[in-house]
Amino acid sequence: MALDRWVAVVFLTICCAYGYTAFFLMDQAVPPFMQRNPVWPSSFPKILAVAGAALALVVLVTSKESAPKEGEIDYRRLGEYELGRALALVGLMVLYAFGLHEVGFVAATVLFLAVGGALLGERRWHVLLPVALVATVVIWYLVQEVLGIYLRPFPGFL
Repeated sequence: MALDRWVAVVFLTICCAYGYTAFFLMDQAVPPFMQRNPVWPSSFPKILAVAGAALALVVLVTSKESAPKEGEIDYRRLGEYELGRALALVGLMVLYAFGLHEVGFVAATVLFLAVGGALLGERRWHVLLPVALVATVVIWYLVQEVLGIYLRPFPGFL
């Protein structure tokens, strides 16, 4: 089976589990005063689950087995790709998520962007660090001041 079909099967499974939760488990927690509303908190998850399952089924039905073209991923040669970098980047994302609260948004995000850029091949630290710092400060400002969502910019001990 082609890689796109395997991905579609996994995606369909996730959509089915998400849809089961949206259709059968979320509606039981709705308070009585909201039960007559036309739109419930589970309405958007239901739409997402149905649309995702439909897209996965379209991929499963229309996908054809063929040799990969130039530039496409060949799942039979998966070991030849740089999986180490990809797994290191996923690990870095997990470390970022765990360290965000302890280290603070600014330091964690600058470190994540700088180390992630270096993992992806950027070697000009004099470009990488200022770009990471400016992007972090701009994102923090937009989330904190424009959206009004509090993000701890620095560690708690500061």
